[in-house]
Amino acid sequence: MKKIYIIPFTVILLILIGCSSQKKVAYFSGISSSSADSINKSFYKAHEARICAGDMLSITITGLDPLAVAPFNLPLVSYATPGSDQLYSAPTLQSYLVDINGDINFPVVGTIKLIGLTKSEAIKEINTKLSPYLKNAIVTIQFMNYKITVLGEVMRPGQYTINNERVTILDALGLAGDMTIYGKRNNVLITRENDGKLEFIRLNLNTEEVFKSPYFYLQQNDVVYVEPNTVKSIAAQNISLYLSTVSTLATVIALIFSITK
Repeated sequence: MKKIYIIPFTVILLILIGCSSQKKVAYFSGISSSSADSINKSFYKAHEARICAGDMLSITITGLDPLAVAPFNLPLVSYATPGSDQLYSAPTLQSYLVDINGDINFPVVGTIKLIGLTKSEAIKEINTKLSPYLKNAIVTIQFMNYKITVLGEVMRPGQYTINNERVTILDALGLAGDMTIYGKRNNVLITRENDGKLEFIRLNLNTEEVFKSPYFYLQQNDVVYVEPNTVKSIAAQNISLYLSTVSTLATVIALIFSITK
């Protein structure tokens, strides 16, 4: 009779556990419709990536007079053989490395400090440096190595190059194929280098606060790590225990067999 009562109790317990697990798997379970106003006030604030040491920048100068802007657009060329004047491929414009001091070495102008500037601020700075040489120049800047890394409990961990220089934590997870069911939604780690120092930030994707966080938008070279939840950890421990037990039993059986042989 006792076993009869145990069965429905077990079923109810499993249902409750399933509901609890579903809440942990779903995103934004703590967000209600009344939260929308407070989220919208901060969600669409302007965000621009800031230039860091190690960034590769494509900088193009255009204007009404092609000959006047030509000295500021150095082509990167390669030749078919040493000493040859025949190009191996079509020339492309050089990219500029932001050095450890935050500077680039620009043609004619010389050293320009860009570290810490947004792209629009960098355009203004370069325009200021060009003003003695060019009038009404158009400066275009693009990040060449804007990338993020997503690791841990996601479907496709790896490094991803971003073309639009505007990526959120949700975009990053989408690129990586979303979290697995074993990923912790309430404790996503972001590692960021800021002024030569590492920052560690944790975001809870189950609350509205994630939208208000200054780390909701990622920066170049950020690393996103999704930790495994308790279920995954326990499962891993159980598998290890199971394999250890099987190995021990196999050894004991082999020993008994060798003794009785």
